[in-house]
Amino acid sequence: MKFIEKIYNQAKKDKKTIVLPEGTEPRMIKAIPEISEKQIADIVLLGNEKEIEQLGSEYNVDLTEVEIINPSKSDKLAEYTETYYQLRKHKGIDKKEAKEKIKDPLYFGSMMVKQGEADGKVAGADNPTGDVLKPAIKIIGTPEGISVISSSFIMILDDEDFGEEGILVFSDCAVNPNPDSQQLAEIAVSAADTAQNLVNIDPKVAMLSFSTNDSAKHELVDKVQEATVKAKDIDPDLKISGEMQADAALVPEIADKKYPESEIAGQANVLVFPDLQAANIGYKLVQRLAKAEAIGPVSQGMAKAVNDLSRGCSVEDIVKVIAITGVQAQNC
Repeated sequence: MKFIEKIYNQAKKDKKTIVLPEGTEPRMIKAIPEISEKQIADIVLLGNEKEIEQLGSEYNVDLTEVEIINPSKSDKLAEYTETYYQLRKHKGIDKKEAKEKIKDPLYFGSMMVKQGEADGKVAGADNPTGDVLKPAIKIIGTPEGISVISSSFIMILDDEDFGEEGILVFSDCAVNPNPDSQQLAEIAVSAADTAQNLVNIDPKVAMLSFSTNDSAKHELVDKVQEATVKAKDIDPDLKISGEMQADAALVPEIADKKYPESEIAGQANVLVFPDLQAANIGYKLVQRLAKAEAIGPVSQGMAKAVNDLSRGCSVEDIVKVIAITGVQAQNC
């Protein structure tokens, strides 16, 4: 069974409510029939009711089972405004500013998740990543021990000798350009959570570098070594080793020569890259040269399930990300 089919099945087992702040984006409307058919989520669309209903009619989409909320007219507006004001008043915001923020569907949707009115949020088809994640960071926040939002790609290879029968988690490929050692440690812990809770594999985390087991001396190597120690401090049970080169992480014969004392070298299924350049280049090379399927980016490091779409996403992409968000929400 394909990975995404497993995600659909898991989402269906414990169907969650996902809020879509971009309710007037045509692709969101077009995704509704497949979401309903697969029974992967209950959907809330935010935006002008008449415009949403008009789009439903235009695209012949039945919206009778979809909840539609206009944030500006919602009976939750006052409650959400007060909650947001209390969260952000230390930053100098007044109640008038708080109300204007909550009228924004991206902020209203995040508050729905914060207050338990929805289990997860998906946006980005019509908004840049920063605009999607900023309200979630301000309102939902991060779990204990984690202060940085990051991302992973689920890489699915035909060659099942690598990772977990061909499945690997690559992180952080989309968010943090140059994480310091503490941030890199938190990214590693979050990526392991993604592997365990979304991919359903026992995470074995390799902290990647151009050096293996202290074979080179450089400040970039030092950062990865420090991050490995800090990750173990955050989660003492985490199976993690570093620093190591990619071949030592993935190939047992090379691991035996370069890093024999590592418990995960040669069998890693979570690869944590030292910075965004390396991670982004790495996943795209594997995607194109190995013809791997790349699912993501999957957001991680937040207290509740929130995911960002590419503005070039397809309807199929939206359905996949909603299912992924539902599965993440099952573990929040």
